[in-house]
Amino acid sequence: MIETINKYCNSISNYSRFETREVKVGDLGIGGENPIRIQSMTTTDTMNTQATIEQSIRMIDVGCELVRITAPSIKEAQNLKEIKDGLLLRGYKTPIVADIHFTPNAAELAARIVEKVRVNPGNYADKKKFQQIEYSDTQYESEIQRIYERFSPLVKICKEYGTAMRIGTNHGSLSDRIMSRYGDTPLGMVESALEFLRICEDLDYHEIILSMKASNTRVMVQAYRLLVQKMIEAGMNYPLHLGVTEAGDGEDGRIKSAVGIGTLLEDGIGDTIRVSLTEEPEAEIPVAFSLAERYLNRSGHKLVPEIETQTKDPYSYELRESFEVTSIGASNVPRVVADFSKLSGIDFATFRQIGYDYSADLDKWNYSEMCSDLIFLGENELNFDAPQNIKLIWNYKKWISLEDKTKGFPLFSFDEYLKNKSKSFVMNFVSIAIEDVFKSEFNLVANNEKVVFVLTTNNLHAMPEQRRVFYELLLRKVKNPVIIKRSYADLTVDDFQLFASTDLGGLLIDGFGDGVWAEINSVDLRKVNTVMFGILQAARVRISKTEYIACPSCGRTLFDLVEVTNLIRNRTDHLKGVKIGIMGCIVNGPGEMADADYGYVGSGVGKITLYRGKDVVRRNINSKHAVDELIEIIREDGNWREAN
Repeated sequence: MIETINKYCNSISNYSRFETREVKVGDLGIGGENPIRIQSMTTTDTMNTQATIEQSIRMIDVGCELVRITAPSIKEAQNLKEIKDGLLLRGYKTPIVADIHFTPNAAELAARIVEKVRVNPGNYADKKKFQQIEYSDTQYESEIQRIYERFSPLVKICKEYGTAMRIGTNHGSLSDRIMSRYGDTPLGMVESALEFLRICEDLDYHEIILSMKASNTRVMVQAYRLLVQKMIEAGMNYPLHLGVTEAGDGEDGRIKSAVGIGTLLEDGIGDTIRVSLTEEPEAEIPVAFSLAERYLNRSGHKLVPEIETQTKDPYSYELRESFEVTSIGASNVPRVVADFSKLSGIDFATFRQIGYDYSADLDKWNYSEMCSDLIFLGENELNFDAPQNIKLIWNYKKWISLEDKTKGFPLFSFDEYLKNKSKSFVMNFVSIAIEDVFKSEFNLVANNEKVVFVLTTNNLHAMPEQRRVFYELLLRKVKNPVIIKRSYADLTVDDFQLFASTDLGGLLIDGFGDGVWAEINSVDLRKVNTVMFGILQAARVRISKTEYIACPSCGRTLFDLVEVTNLIRNRTDHLKGVKIGIMGCIVNGPGEMADADYGYVGSGVGKITLYRGKDVVRRNINSKHAVDELIEIIREDGNWREAN
């Protein structure tokens, strides 16, 4: 048990924004009492001045408050002035951020032109050759001094010109030096940024924003939390930019982004956000707004009991220990509950929406990779035999009236369970809220090995309230499996994707929850089912499909990312559990796709380099044949199977 509170936010029970200093990016304030700012990045060639101006305007017109533009070399940095002047002529004063990777001279020029520069410590003034080198303390300090000398000119220019800076660590591009000492860890990400931050502070420069981006949502959340904790210990309070890097496109990209970004926003962490989608940049802005606007009135929520004794390490993943009740809990993957309780009629087509397809000719059910594990029928009847592997749940009063009670299982309210003696001898679902857990009678139900809890909430600050329940269960060593249930009023499909991903994903990435259940009338069953499985995959607790780690494109991109991503998806989306990185250029190549099994990386015009993990397998092959050769590599490794 962790006896002391590891403080990474004001409170993990009750909402308030973590207070940071204000950093000015031009006239735009970030942090402090400012609202959460929304930003995105252009995908045009930076040397194509007019195209970049037009795309920037499209982004700004839908609400983008900072426009980031890549400047991989000094010629692009020089052209930022033309872009900035062109925007001003059109009446647009939105601050520009120069995105820098390997080139200090480009950064130093850009810092004299635009309002902010972004540097990545793993690439900027550091070494990255994917080598494992043992550094003595003396050698390590010598490297720090070398970085100081290389980095300080940029700091001095930013200070002179009033230019802000984002020190943006990416999980996939940590330097060899950091990797050798800290490994591929959240701590390594944090230390990578803090080394550069200490140089800035030594030079009395403080117009800094920090970020800890990763495509792995667990790593991303843990790194940000750890960064805040380290800042608190050091008396720092710099604003934070949030993002899940290489999130991909479509529903998966939105879900993955919401799991990472939303989890941190729930704890009041984050001052500016970008949702990185492999789509046009203006498509990112409404998603980011939906995530941010949810917290405008959050502080008026019903209070949640504070945690006095912390029972969970917030900087690492550990599955909460639970016992198994009929394949729920213990080491089983989290289960998905489909809610049929509000339906007026249930037929074979209804089951098709949750992954089951009945063949009348063969009199058998066919299962997809994403089929719900349990169905809540409420008071409804089922007039045919359900698939054998699915479990049926009825309200207690309906279940007790069934002639054959072995057909399914009862769902009790907490009080019903205490008052009624008739129970299933196999498994009982008991609905609980936070109030029930603090009742003395809770001990009569806790650790009953035939009980699965269904955890509900009606608090505006819902995810932290449910998390508080899990902390209490840990403290009291209650090991019943818990299904997390969220009930939503009428939401759009887009908001449902984002809100459910935040609410459920934020618990799952901390190891909480043995199942998920979403109740919503305004979204059809098929969509609810795919969102549930998408959340489980984004939280990395249940893999049901191929994962694509695709960069959102920028001016460095050497091919049409949307087109190529769709092409690769069409050929490989049946490869359950395989992770494929699709990167537009070598800058975002072996580093940014750190978690991928295979990589498809632009290495020149019409040229692709293919990776197995971080290792080059085939270099500079013709793009016309690249997807076929990628599939051949997957086949060679024994990871290929034909689509059904």
